[in-house]
Amino acid sequence: MTGVQLPLMIWLSPSFPVGGFAYSHGLESAFETGDLTDAPGLEDWLGALVEHGSLRNDLILFAVAWRAVGDGDAKGLAEAAELALALANSTERRLETVTQGNAFVAAIAASWPCTSIEALKAAWPGDVAYPVAVAVAASGHGLPLLPSLEAFSLAFVANLVSAAVRLGIVGQTDGQRVTAGLAPLLRSAAARAEAAALDALGSCAFRSDLAALRHETQYSRLFRS
Repeated sequence: MTGVQLPLMIWLSPSFPVGGFAYSHGLESAFETGDLTDAPGLEDWLGALVEHGSLRNDLILFAVAWRAVGDGDAKGLAEAAELALALANSTERRLETVTQGNAFVAAIAASWPCTSIEALKAAWPGDVAYPVAVAVAASGHGLPLLPSLEAFSLAFVANLVSAAVRLGIVGQTDGQRVTAGLAPLLRSAAARAEAAALDALGSCAFRSDLAALRHETQYSRLFRS
């Protein structure tokens, strides 16, 4: 374990107070409608998010925000923060990212203070999307971009695999197999995002987006998204 890895492991741990356990990113709706029933289906679903969906965009936004902090580019940071909210394409997706993002900023300010958090508040006084919040802290604490992207992507997938286990889509062992199977995709997605600009944003994971929309009106729910 290196000094670089340790803050990321702490911040992206389930014990860090952002409430990630409360969100399924639409998996609950997909399970309810029968779109997700087993480990291969879950791996395909999450792989689409990594390569073509919300995680792809989050990694690009993360990289742009991280570089803006390092460059002292308040305008660029504000643009990334604004776009991150605009790309939350349903009420619950926005709730998911801003609740975690705002909680992360508050926790970092209280326990891991750095000047970049104050720079974020000055550049963008509104709600903060989760990937932007983590990127600002990582950059402010001098953590290198690529390991930060890899850690963020792994935490995203691990949280959704945990949600899938709680929903009964997979068991714990199959959940770990899914996570291990996605590891190469996570590495390549992080590497592609490292130098990406905002004009690279875009997604086409329509079934996931529709599942998130359906979840808003689902009668019985375990999760907030």
